[in-house]
Amino acid sequence: MNPLRSVGARLGLALAVVVAGALVLVDLIVVPSLERNLINAKLSQLREAAPSVGSQLLLSSSFTLDDTLQSAQQSSDARVVYYKPLSASPPKLRVYGDSNTLTSTDVENDGLALRAFADARATSGTVTTDGVRYAEAAYPLIDGSVVLLRASLHDSLRSIQLVRSRLVVAGLIALAVSLFVGYVAASIFARRIRRLERAADRIASGDFSQPVVDPARDELGQLAAAFERMRQRLAQLEHARREFIANASHELRTPLFSLGGFLELMTDEELDPETQAEFMGTMREQVERLTKLATELLDLSRLDAGRLSVEREPVDLTAVAETLAEEFRAVAHSTGHHLSVQADRPTEGTGDEERALQIGRILVENAIVHTPPGTAVRLAAERRDGSALLTVEDEGPGIPAEHAGQIFDRFYRIEGSVASGSGLGLAIARELAELMGGSVELDLKDGSTRFALVLPAVSEAPSFSPENERVEEPSLQ
Repeated sequence: MNPLRSVGARLGLALAVVVAGALVLVDLIVVPSLERNLINAKLSQLREAAPSVGSQLLLSSSFTLDDTLQSAQQSSDARVVYYKPLSASPPKLRVYGDSNTLTSTDVENDGLALRAFADARATSGTVTTDGVRYAEAAYPLIDGSVVLLRASLHDSLRSIQLVRSRLVVAGLIALAVSLFVGYVAASIFARRIRRLERAADRIASGDFSQPVVDPARDELGQLAAAFERMRQRLAQLEHARREFIANASHELRTPLFSLGGFLELMTDEELDPETQAEFMGTMREQVERLTKLATELLDLSRLDAGRLSVEREPVDLTAVAETLAEEFRAVAHSTGHHLSVQADRPTEGTGDEERALQIGRILVENAIVHTPPGTAVRLAAERRDGSALLTVEDEGPGIPAEHAGQIFDRFYRIEGSVASGSGLGLAIARELAELMGGSVELDLKDGSTRFALVLPAVSEAPSFSPENERVEEPSLQ
């Protein structure tokens, strides 16, 4: 893998870009703003001091002028230049006094002083002389003279340059640190992601033995928890699939071997009619067993493929319960079960009558097959909160509570169950009910097990009552 394409390198580079961008913004916005603020502060200071200095110079005599200039320089922290006018047009000034005793040639033709004299108003700004930048404030006096305060900006600008250089150094350090921290942090995350990748590869290859563990509570930890739930679910499905293959193989092999044995006996031996009839009955039972398993597998494949369609029409669940009781009456009698129907009026739900019968057959057959002889099995139809229910209740040993949550899973069979089966019946019943917009519910109580097919109820028409009848009085002619 190219190191530059790793998460660590990308995150470190992203942090470095953020830091570099922040430094560029500081250099383009913050530093110039700081420089402007310092210059404006200095100019404001000079403008405020200029009138006071001008008043002092007006009151000073020629003998005390130098002392006044030096005093004004100290109080204003700026060089003080005192101009006298030579001519108004063109405006010309001469230096009458200067706190700088060395030379005044650099301020003889100062532009701000000439502007203040010509416009007769105070002015301020910055000038550059011999590569040095100065802040100046010129103030005209009542006698036509002009006072100029000049302060060097060299120290202030040097401080700003120092700040800028410090920022550059700090920025370079921050860049290096961001690259390192970003790479390390991203590498930690990348290792966690690679662990999840390896776990996904194991799961994809069918190895569900190792749990997916990430103790962190962040998004990757939540993703690992989701992977672990997926692993557990796939492990359960894989276990169920293997069990189903084993069960289906057993279910298929047993009747096939039985049929083969009976056919061989009927072919190789001369059997009396009574024995032939017995063999034929047993063979018929094995064929029915194979047909039932094939039908369940076909229904399941159609449900998965979405090719199983259902009708949405009114279904009288009371009639369905009576039909089921009639179908299973002989079977219940042969096994010693007491089969009864408890429904005294039509109970209509919205669904498919054939599929409702199919679900009912699964529920009644389970109640008869999985309970001991002599157990009472009751069918009922009732309404509940806008739903129509077809219930099958038995008084058998019941389903252990720990299996209740998985009893509708495909291929699921309770360990130790005496009765045989593929473990597909209840799963098919639940999926058919959901396809009709309903559900199959399980209610476990002490001494009874109750399954219910729940369908949306058909609205009942308002019943007729004498109160609703309007009697018209005959009119008198």
